[in-house]
Amino acid sequence: LIGSVAWATFNAQPRAARAGDEPIKLLNPRFVGRDDKGRAFVLTADSAIRDPSDYQRVMLQKPALVLDENGPDQMRINGATGVFHEQTGKLEPSNGVRMADSKNAFATAASLFDTKTGEVVGSGPIQGAGGLGEISAESYGVYGKGDRMVFKGGVKTRLEQKK
Repeated sequence: LIGSVAWATFNAQPRAARAGDEPIKLLNPRFVGRDDKGRAFVLTADSAIRDPSDYQRVMLQKPALVLDENGPDQMRINGATGVFHEQTGKLEPSNGVRMADSKNAFATAASLFDTKTGEVVGSGPIQGAGGLGEISAESYGVYGKGDRMVFKGGVKTRLEQKK
């Protein structure tokens, strides 16, 4: 009896992962909500996978966020990849992030967008253009629904005269 138990123990195959052990994958997910100013936002992606160790963390492929879609302050943010933290409402798009509103368009490597406050910050290089001209910097922040933009580190700008 002892010999057969030992034989079965040493020759046993590892247990295959069950379907319940796999992370949850969503195709064409859609997250909706409102920021603290009441503006609606819609976050979509090509696919999403929930982090098995943190259910509130969702890894996204081709995330696209639209804030205030039909309002006067519409803003779009998208990237090749991203992470959405459902509990905090923070989106971290990365790999070729594009941000645009009715007045400005920017490109950066990564960003952090807070869906609750509507603020965008980033510590990577950014470059863009708007109604006043072009700008590039090492870090940035967008506050107050885009009313205030702060650029830091190696800021270079070219202002264009309005006609």
